[in-house]
Amino acid sequence: MTTLAPCISVLGTASDVGKSIVVTALCRIFNDMGISVAPFKAQNMSNNSFVVDGPGDDVGEIGRAQVAQAEAARIAPHVDMNPVLLKPMTNVGSQVVVRGRAIGQSSAAEYGNRTKALRDISLECLTRLRQQYDLVVMEGAGSCAEVNLRARDFVNFEMAKQSDASVILVADIDRGGVFAQVLGTLDLLSDAERRLVTGVVINRFRGDATLFSDGIDFIEKKGRVKVLGMMPHIRNIGIDDEDAVVLDKGIQQLDDHSTERLTVGVIHLPHISNFTDFKPLERCGAVHLKYLEKGADAEGCDILMLPGTKSVPGDLRWLRRQGFDARILAHVKAGKPVLGICGGYQMLGRRISDPLGIEGTPGEIEGLGLLDVQTELAQTKALSRRCGIWLDANVQVTGYEIHQGRTMRLDGAQAVVRMTDNGELEGARSRDGLVIGTYLHGLLDSAAFLQMYLQKVNSRITVDKASFETDMQGEDAYDRLADIVRNHLDIPQILADAGMRMASPGKERFDVLRAERGL
Repeated sequence: MTTLAPCISVLGTASDVGKSIVVTALCRIFNDMGISVAPFKAQNMSNNSFVVDGPGDDVGEIGRAQVAQAEAARIAPHVDMNPVLLKPMTNVGSQVVVRGRAIGQSSAAEYGNRTKALRDISLECLTRLRQQYDLVVMEGAGSCAEVNLRARDFVNFEMAKQSDASVILVADIDRGGVFAQVLGTLDLLSDAERRLVTGVVINRFRGDATLFSDGIDFIEKKGRVKVLGMMPHIRNIGIDDEDAVVLDKGIQQLDDHSTERLTVGVIHLPHISNFTDFKPLERCGAVHLKYLEKGADAEGCDILMLPGTKSVPGDLRWLRRQGFDARILAHVKAGKPVLGICGGYQMLGRRISDPLGIEGTPGEIEGLGLLDVQTELAQTKALSRRCGIWLDANVQVTGYEIHQGRTMRLDGAQAVVRMTDNGELEGARSRDGLVIGTYLHGLLDSAAFLQMYLQKVNSRITVDKASFETDMQGEDAYDRLADIVRNHLDIPQILADAGMRMASPGKERFDVLRAERGL
């Protein structure tokens, strides 16, 4: 019988307390110690996804956070690391993706009836990871103590109980009420759940940590639990975020615009997806990046970009209500470029039809009419990793496609990419070249492409290829994060709580031992 690897489960007192970043850091720290480690999140809710390896030679999509965690662990991301992905389409409904493939849409109420089957699938995926690796670091979702959801919550303590995981509870001191967060969460747990909690991490601490020593004593005595450390408030580490919460908390408005930098405005659609397409712009010294919420925000932008979305017809109607349609038309009339990616590409065309109601009520909606293309949403989702040549500059581009639209170029529309694997022509451009649409996510990750694109607006713009591509590889960011967390958390204790110890002093190799735990 195959021995299953132990698990560490990182759960939260609430959403956005920093669970993802803790898991990412632990994956890099453990890998640096010679431990074969994999990340896992049974169910994720995010429109920020990525195409990864799936069963056999297939591919699928998972949440971007688990991709970052796998990169931190120096392993290839796989659909087993995030078996269930919910991609919100409305305030009450989501597309359900299981082991990388969309299986349909579900309201929140309907989804509750599926959780038993999804739990079983998630456990199968977790078991496979435990058979392949020395250690699995699991991430929970939201608050782990939502009593009204407990019967159908298979992400948090259900996975921890099934794998006998040591549970680390993460709280965010920056939002206030950290004592209530920790002690209130512990008080709401069952005895079986409470016994699994081996420690607490206090995240986003600002200032002199010694001033909180009495707070640590209070939590440890009142909660009968160890405080494993306090992580500082980490900003701009350069690692992809799990979802668009980071955009909702504050639209980036930089004020140091100069003639040597271009202002790029990305329209912040309500159901924005894969906003990591624009992360390279944050790291590019030649760009001043803004996320725009209303049409007037587009004033002064040199380039406008339309991102992907999980609700193209609905977000197109929102775009018009906010006055973006007139602003975009005026922008193009002024000779300034527009780039649309995925759903944004579809919006730039003549019309979008959704006969099956894939993204809402069946019907048809007029696009912005800036590209001679039309799109029909289809039941089957296109998922692929792609490589091609940008036709008007002979620049190699790589990326991935995740979309349910089938877009057809009409008379007058020219393609922008020729794929190297099959010669397929992809995307479209206007006759004057100002308006471009493509399904290729990750297009801006290439320094060569980005410089070529920006220089069409300002020929003096340069992109430092060496530093830009080093940043895009993420290795420095993972190492910086690991260094910070290693210095603030009790890593030996975390491993001991998971039942792992060094095989012999001075060796970076660990034996897996099941340890008796209890408070």
